[in-house]
Amino acid sequence: MGLSRISLENFRNHAATQLGETAHFNLLVGENGAGKTNLLEALSLLGPGRGLRRANLAELARRPAPGDHLLPFAIGASLTEAGTVSARLGTYTEAGQPGRRLVRVNGAPASAASLAEWLALSWLTPAMDGLFTDSAGARRRFMDRMALAIAPDHARRVNALEAALRERGRLLEHGGDPRWLDAVESQAAEHGAAVAAIRAELVARLADELSVLPPEPFARPALAYHPGGPTDETGLRAELARQRPRDRAAGRALTGPQRDEMEVLMASTRQSAGACSTGEQKAMLIAITLAHGILASAGRPSVLLLDEVAAHLDPVRRTELFNRLRNGKAQVWMTGTELAPFDAIRAEAAIWRVSGGSVERV
Repeated sequence: MGLSRISLENFRNHAATQLGETAHFNLLVGENGAGKTNLLEALSLLGPGRGLRRANLAELARRPAPGDHLLPFAIGASLTEAGTVSARLGTYTEAGQPGRRLVRVNGAPASAASLAEWLALSWLTPAMDGLFTDSAGARRRFMDRMALAIAPDHARRVNALEAALRERGRLLEHGGDPRWLDAVESQAAEHGAAVAAIRAELVARLADELSVLPPEPFARPALAYHPGGPTDETGLRAELARQRPRDRAAGRALTGPQRDEMEVLMASTRQSAGACSTGEQKAMLIAITLAHGILASAGRPSVLLLDEVAAHLDPVRRTELFNRLRNGKAQVWMTGTELAPFDAIRAEAAIWRVSGGSVERV
């Protein structure tokens, strides 16, 4: 199960790129700057959100030459299950509305959030290597992206929670009517409780998957969910009401799911992941990504995007990575500057040479 008949038009440095006859393993090989990661980013936009780079839409559109207008971009792919196309997914912009991302499923208009109902996406990029030393907000975004694998509606809940908290902040700033605050806090509590429940379930299920994976050669992480406040609707609503004076002074809500944290420890030593070596952090991040891939592949097609992962692993870890990916259900897309690190899977992979925004089947 996975993606086939992939097309990109005017996306970053790809003017018109098509990839067909995909496989379980799909390799994109080329020099730095050739457009390999751009292809992965395009695939990541077949799910909710801003993709693996979290880029603005204006950064995604191709400009033919300096000074030219940005061109509307389009990304399309067929969703294949058991050898049969089950859906055609597409996302694009239109001339005159470069800041609005549109989505179609089987030719009909759809929401970006609905894409999660068709396809589960996971990815690992070099930019994520600092996740464990980054802010709690970065780890919350990481949790929320992974949560779409078990709750496709999660993104809508997160957006609704953020909108309610912004409205509450405006009301507090301007001394709003307590009755309006009650109503807005009720909405925040409703969506916040749902968000907290899914995050907690995600971390628990990831922990279960990690517990049965071998502890070597990838360091096994231990995960814990730490809520930023009451996780039940009634308790959260009461706490928001109680903390109005404090939150008015702070200019933001200091209680609630917007303060959640995902704690990651190395299971064998109970040392915080942020204090571990860069190699250990990378190994734990790969382990989490693989465990999430198992969750994501249940119930609908899933795709795993791995940017420049194989080249930075020693032969033992690389072999284990390929074995786990081979035994998984997710379609895998990997990038590299050369084919040598992929020798173990070369015979079973679909391979494209990427150069200057164009691709050629190898």
